[in-house]
Amino acid sequence: MNIKIKNYLGIAIIAVLFIFALSVMSYVNSYSKSIQPSSFRSFSASGEGKITAIPDIAQFTFSVITEGGKDIAKLQKENTDKTNKIINFAKLSGVVDKDIKTQNYNLDPRYQYYSCPISREAAEPCPPAEIVGYTITQTIAVKIRNFEKIGDIMAGVVQNGANSVSQLSFNIDDLSVIQDKAREEAIKKAKERAKLIAEAGDFKVGKLLSIDEGGYSEPIYGYGIGGFAKTAMETSLPAPQIEPGSQEIKVNVILRYEIE
Repeated sequence: MNIKIKNYLGIAIIAVLFIFALSVMSYVNSYSKSIQPSSFRSFSASGEGKITAIPDIAQFTFSVITEGGKDIAKLQKENTDKTNKIINFAKLSGVVDKDIKTQNYNLDPRYQYYSCPISREAAEPCPPAEIVGYTITQTIAVKIRNFEKIGDIMAGVVQNGANSVSQLSFNIDDLSVIQDKAREEAIKKAKERAKLIAEAGDFKVGKLLSIDEGGYSEPIYGYGIGGFAKTAMETSLPAPQIEPGSQEIKVNVILRYEIE
């Protein structure tokens, strides 16, 4: 009787161990597929969306450079007065406060260097460089939304005291709407490509596993007019003709699907 009980108990233990082993194998297989679908159960398809748009803002910078002696307070006042005059001109021309931004303000010393002959017989050492004055450079960035005024504002900025004007560029103030359209186009193309890949590979497109996105848009650059800024106080400069052109916004997406 005891032998029979022992036999039944052994069979039961073996059965339990077998069922447990099957459960573990099934769990490991399911877990492996769930965490690493890309290695053997997935594929990817890419698409690019491209939208051509017309820029709606122009941006340029102007600098007021003031050189003087060692009286820093006097130099700062002179530079500030010139800069404020230009800013007031820009505002009167229709540029709003939020579109005028101080980009840089630098106060740099100017040195007098001495050239001393190199001689073993020289009794006195060469004197060190001496500060003889300072230079203040203040740079302002300006955005213009009315393109009909770009040329007049740039010429007027120089005539009102700017030493240089440069970095003219065109851009789109709010890219989100255009980027959304480009993204929709990119996803549509990626889905179409995924279907073609599945048909060619004789399998079905499964659930979407991931989306990776990348995109860029580059501002359109114009030109600087600093070259003729030196004569601005002596001559009346003609307003340059400005053409904004167009801007291309691209969005690239990669869709990864499960293979069925």
